[in-house]
Amino acid sequence: MAKAISASELGIDLKPADDASLFKWFVASFLMGKRIQAPIAAQAYKVIVEEQGRDTPRKLQHCTSRELVSMLGRAHYVRYDESTAQRLLDLSAKLNAEYAGKITHMRSASKDRQAFEKRLGEFDGVGPKTIEIFMRDAAAVLF
Repeated sequence: MAKAISASELGIDLKPADDASLFKWFVASFLMGKRIQAPIAAQAYKVIVEEQGRDTPRKLQHCTSRELVSMLGRAHYVRYDESTAQRLLDLSAKLNAEYAGKITHMRSASKDRQAFEKRLGEFDGVGPKTIEIFMRDAAAVLF
């Protein structure tokens, strides 16, 4: 099995109460949680977040599905690109609507790690694999 890519390998410095880094890691984890090679998912993250500057839920939500599909395509993330683009838009919209765009607000609303992970799983397209990837690096700064 391929080695897992960590937040720090993507240049994401996770810190407690740092919503910017937590959101970036959530997007990267979401992309890597699909049945796609981790290096391709990492490249898609770099195109969307670093090259295109979609590094907050608000900025991501203001993309069109077509723009996101194009970004994913540039990274060769072509499997599930349409559904992935839509789910990224849904993810940012839900995070904005329910948690003011902040993962720390989701954390505050959760009594413990299990409740937090359940909330993560309520995002469309976020399953056990994405939660596992996200929590692998984020748990230390969230709990």
